[in-house]
Order: sequence, then C-alpha cells, then structure tokens
Amino acid sequence: MTELIEKLYRTSDLSDAELKLLIVIDDADAAELLRRRADEVRQRHYGKKVFLRGLIEVSSYCKNDCLYCGIRRSNKDADRYRLTREQIMLCAESGYELGFRTFVMQGGEDSFFTDDFICGVISELRGKYPDCAITLSLGERSFDSYRRMKEAGADRYLLRHEAADEELYKCLHPAEMSLSHRKQCLFDLRELGYQVGAGFMVGAPYQTADHIIADLRFLQELKPQMIGIGPFVPHHSTPFADEKGGTLGLTLRLLGILRLMFPKVLLPATTALGTIAPNGRELGLQTGCNVVMPNLSPVDVRKKYDLYDNKICTGEEAAECRACLQRRIEAAGYEVAVERGDCIE
Repeated sequence: MTELIEKLYRTSDLSDAELKLLIVIDDADAAELLRRRADEVRQRHYGKKVFLRGLIEVSSYCKNDCLYCGIRRSNKDADRYRLTREQIMLCAESGYELGFRTFVMQGGEDSFFTDDFICGVISELRGKYPDCAITLSLGERSFDSYRRMKEAGADRYLLRHEAADEELYKCLHPAEMSLSHRKQCLFDLRELGYQVGAGFMVGAPYQTADHIIADLRFLQELKPQMIGIGPFVPHHSTPFADEKGGTLGLTLRLLGILRLMFPKVLLPATTALGTIAPNGRELGLQTGCNVVMPNLSPVDVRKKYDLYDNKICTGEEAAECRACLQRRIEAAGYEVAVERGDCIE
C-alpha cells in the first residue's frame, strides 16, 4: 500500500486496479502515510491557509425529489422557507464584518429564485463587496441562466455530480433527472468561465469502489477548481432513512487521494464530516483540505435547511460559528486566511 501512495504522490494518478486497492483497504499505516503526503502537497501549494466560505442557505424549497435529501419535494414534513433579498444582504454584511471574503448562496432548486432575482442580488453584492468572491450553488439551470449570473458578477458555481456512474445515479435520483444533463451543466459552467466545483457522496446506498473510481475519472475529465465530498448521512424522512451512512475512514482516504490526484484543487472539510465525527473537520484539514464553510444563515432558518439528520451548527449565530471554527482550525495546526481564496491554476 505504501508503494501505491508514493506512486500517487509522485505522479498524481494510478490505474483503476491500484485506486481500488487504496479505496477498499483500511490500513492504519497506509492511512497515516496518505494523510502526511496529502498534507505535504496542500502545504506546498497553499501553506497553512484555510479559506472561509460564508454559507447563506437561501431556500429550503426544491422541485427535485432526490432519494437521499431531506428537502426533497415529497417530504411533507419539511419546514420550508425563503430568504428575502434584504435578509441575504444582511447575512453578507455580517459575514464581511467577520472576515469572510467569499459568499456562497446555496439552496434547493426553487423556481421563486428567477434569473432576475438572483442577478439582482449578485449585482448588489458585487457593487457592495468588490473584493469578495460570489459563489452559487442553486442546482441545474439553463446555459443562458448561468451566463446571465456570470455577467452579473458571479465567480464560482458548486454543483455536485453526485454519481458519475449512470446506474448509480438512477438509484439515487428520480426518473426525471439525468446524469447527462447534470454533466452538461458542469461543462456549460466551465465554458462560461466559472470556477467550478463538483463532487459526490461517500458511502451512498448502492455505491461500490468501482463507482467511486468512475467519480475520480469524471473529475479528471472535468478538471474542476473545487471538489466537495462528504459522507452520506441518512435523513429520517427519505427512502434511505434506514441505510448505513458513509464512514469517517473512507471519507478521509478519499480526501487524501483527491489531494494527491488534484494537487491545487480547493477541497473543503465539510459540515457532514463534522457531523459524523466531533473532530471530523480537523481530520479533514490534516488530510489535504483547505476550505471550511461556516453558516451565515439566520439562526431561525438553519434547522429548516435540513438535508440530513443531526447537522451541526444549526443553533449558533454567525459570529459563534466563525469563532468556533477559527479555534478548531488553529488547534489543528492551520490558520484562517482573510481573502477570497481562489484556486491556484
């Protein structure tokens, strides 16, 4: 195993068979070597900097019915909300004062958020905070919609592909959604000049090592600037309520593999990772991650953006979230960077 890790460290690639061994074998010595090599590579390119992304969860309405998601349209128990333009701007104002230089507007695929509405918010943010990056995570939209938002001032777009294998994608999503359309959206975003983020769940129902290899190969094809992965965490009001969640060990192995395969990528230590283990985000930072995404959403709506069970940081004010994460980042041996934190090309 150590030979495979060293080969991946030197070349940033392995054969499918070699990747499969790294994915499936849970070996403590190999895990530690992978962690050290991943940390070495991230520090070579980014030093000890950890970039903060201020997350503004704008809507818990969604037209889609993904089988794993707590805000799926058929979940009649979901507590729905939408932020107003004024609320979004107040979240950004608070975030800017706290040192955030990237704002991430994330939400379900909600038809209320028309291009006119979103572009208006983007333009206001761009005018008020010219030194900040504006990131969107609003699902699948048309090429023209993405173009308009880019022209309004958006910099980045996050759209997890979720599963690069056709059959697995169908197992996780309703029939009206298609992997080919999801991939086309990602390539449209690249064509328009966005900094693009893709990614997948770790330990999703029906997922195998071969499926994960397909994800890694798709990411090599897409060449995104950001890759977001996190463990699958079941939600009690979905068809996958009784499925097993993704594990800490496999998630950390894949973070290390991703850092070695994509040395310059922006790689978040996700909230889901912190949900399945109290020190999950710190372990992620020590295994190649260089981004965290504290929540700037109003406290009274945080519990309503309920993608999975036991989500952390739903009761904290933005300032509490920011201070807590800074302590955790510094305790893990890194430092908060008050800057946009663009991907090194």
